[in-house]
Amino acid sequence: MNKLAPMTIAGTDFQSRLLVGTGKYKDLNETREAIVASGAEIVTVAIRRVNIGQNPNEPSLLDVISPDEYTILPNTAFCYTAEEAIRTLQLARELLDGHKLVKLEVLGDEKTLFPNTVETLKAAEVLIADGFDVMVYTSDDPILAKRFEEMGCVAVMPLAGPIGSGLGICNPYNIRLILENAKVPILVDAGVGTASDAAIAMELGCEGVLMNTAIAGAKNPVLMASAMKKAVEAGREAFLAGRIPRKLYASASSPIDGIIS
Repeated sequence: MNKLAPMTIAGTDFQSRLLVGTGKYKDLNETREAIVASGAEIVTVAIRRVNIGQNPNEPSLLDVISPDEYTILPNTAFCYTAEEAIRTLQLARELLDGHKLVKLEVLGDEKTLFPNTVETLKAAEVLIADGFDVMVYTSDDPILAKRFEEMGCVAVMPLAGPIGSGLGICNPYNIRLILENAKVPILVDAGVGTASDAAIAMELGCEGVLMNTAIAGAKNPVLMASAMKKAVEAGREAFLAGRIPRKLYASASSPIDGIIS
């Protein structure tokens, strides 16, 4: 089988198109085992919840997930204003020795965890001007997605469903519209519940999928991580292969020309 082309984000190539989070695991050892099983190369970290050195007297995630092995993607989960998000990523840059690639998310409220796109736009503008490579979490609005691309975000990450909901790809039509107009990588973020959801996202043409709860919240997180790895790979291959068109009626598998009557 031909080796699939890598996913390129901000000039760096990644063989894995599965990005994983680090929250909600029972301990750091399970975190490590699940990430290894996922095959992910990019690991996202909620700076406001996970210690990567800002709390020197506590165990650090970097003790089990080394920046020498993985691309650490700091994120602004649990930030509700542009100012909070900007400060959080500036701190992350200090902790990670000038690291530029970040995931920006500014939430609207604690109940739905939908993105506050107005605050996200404000934060993105400041961060891009400050030299960050911004991967942005947003709603599945095609107009907003294009706006984030035009302002300089290196990847746009529309939600598939509410964060942690496991509802899957709630609006594939909007995702397709975003993909049709995009010139930067589009990665589905939030809402994935199981392997088939990840495969559908990839079959739509997304460059990758980011998830946390779908793996960490599974009964067997390490096994689910392995399943997600395979689903993302299979979905990408299916997209590149090109599915047959849907038809209302049956179509014979074998040619009917030349059949002896």
